[in-house]
Amino acid sequence: MQLNSRGSINWRWWAAAGLFSLGFIGLLSGTSLSERPDVVESSWLTKAYYALGLFVVGGLDIGTPQDGTWWSRSMLWIAYFGAPFLTASAVIDALIQAMSRDHWQLRRMQDHIIIFGSGALTLSYLRLLRRNGSTQSVIVVDKHFDPVREQELTNKFGVTTIVGNLTHDYLLQQLRMHKARRVLLFGNDDFEAFEAAARILAIAPSLAGNLILHCHNLRFMRSLQDTELAKRCHTFNTYNLAGSGFVEDYLVEHFHQTKSRDVVVMAGFGRFGQSVLEGLQNVAAGEIEHVCVIDIDADRRVLVAAEQERIGEGYKRTVFQGDISHPVVWEQLARTVNLGETEPTVILGTGKEQDNLRTALWIKERYPNALVFARTNDISMFASSVGAGRDIRSISITQLMEDHIPDHWLK
Repeated sequence: MQLNSRGSINWRWWAAAGLFSLGFIGLLSGTSLSERPDVVESSWLTKAYYALGLFVVGGLDIGTPQDGTWWSRSMLWIAYFGAPFLTASAVIDALIQAMSRDHWQLRRMQDHIIIFGSGALTLSYLRLLRRNGSTQSVIVVDKHFDPVREQELTNKFGVTTIVGNLTHDYLLQQLRMHKARRVLLFGNDDFEAFEAAARILAIAPSLAGNLILHCHNLRFMRSLQDTELAKRCHTFNTYNLAGSGFVEDYLVEHFHQTKSRDVVVMAGFGRFGQSVLEGLQNVAAGEIEHVCVIDIDADRRVLVAAEQERIGEGYKRTVFQGDISHPVVWEQLARTVNLGETEPTVILGTGKEQDNLRTALWIKERYPNALVFARTNDISMFASSVGAGRDIRSISITQLMEDHIPDHWLK
């Protein structure tokens, strides 16, 4: 376990300079050394070397002060005792900081928030937490920290960073789980996250309902949703949260306003696209006439969604396997549905931001009547400015996710 901490030791530099000066002046003033009597005749550089050596070996190898005036011997004796003591105090202080500071600081923790993982999701959560006015102590744990990210976490958000793994029982004990307000598992390994959740709840069962677990794999998350462990946690997926929020914010009202049933083109059917379709079926199934799915791995992804019962009935569905950047795919779609006669909703939702924006521009030029959305991952001023000039809605996964994080996660 390694805790990030900073401290000032400027006083030691002043003490070191003073002790070195006393030793150096004492040798320059004619005081000799019992094991190095010839130091009296040596150069000032040699005397400086012996004075500096007091911080490392004291007087063990050079003997004790003799001859000279009483005040020169006194100055040298002060340096003899002071220099090793200063060195020892620095070493002891470093050991205390490395071995004890973490322990005592953690022992004072209570009603704190613990986050595992230091990625973009952690930054989003901390940004919302601090914006919400929370001043609670936050500990961020990760196996490894990027130095710049660690500095951002500590300086901007005032958190404590610890290197470690939440599946290790010793670390869980040190983090005072039974005193924590909330634990958020935002790591990159889904299996490890559920393993950590099981261990945390075994140590601190009171955290049930206050343990938030992010799962990258939607299929894995859904397969576990009826387990006892999952019921004691809040499990979510970023794209699933963003997808349902996107439907709520942008599509429901639009579908209610259109006179006829809508045609929806989903160019990209990964986690975000599947979540959007699931959200549409939940709140606006009767408004949809035809869904066209385009994805480079469309056949398999549609089968997976159907297996998990995430694809409903009551509307026509057509699947096109191919890259959204390939003109042939759009030619095939044009032969299936005439986008020019309706007011279709076209969602460019792949993980390739550049392809999404470029294709959105092409679609809007060819079908000006279409409601076109282009997805970015992070909030993009560039995509927003380009889209605003061409009547294209730029949507950000990060922004959608932040807008729809439940309020009780931030209290």
